[in-house]
Amino acid sequence: MITMTEFGANKAKEILAKNNKDNAAVRVFVKSGGCSGYSYGMAIDDRTLEGDTYFESYGVKVVVDKMSLPLLEGSMVDYLENMMGGGFSVVSNPNATSGCGCGHSFRTDGKASPEAEGSSSCH
Repeated sequence: MITMTEFGANKAKEILAKNNKDNAAVRVFVKSGGCSGYSYGMAIDDRTLEGDTYFESYGVKVVVDKMSLPLLEGSMVDYLENMMGGGFSVVSNPNATSGCGCGHSFRTDGKASPEAEGSSSCH
């Protein structure tokens, strides 16, 4: 199961309402890359792909593809605001054994980040 914080869900509802995407969901996915091996991705998506799994959290649909689900199972998504703006972020992933300094990438094998790919070059 993937959940959202209440604040994150409220922000998602605002974004969905502005984009007139009543049937859309917050798609959370994992892609190869980042300074730690995998990086998180999130988007508002109204597509249904084969193998998608849907969850609901505070009235917001969250969708995860079949390849990302094992890496994200049990994660929590929030909406974070800072001086650079705001955006959705995975704030808790029980499958991550290490991560980079910026919080945008992670590893699941317990190894340290690869050489020459430190947290100073996150993203």
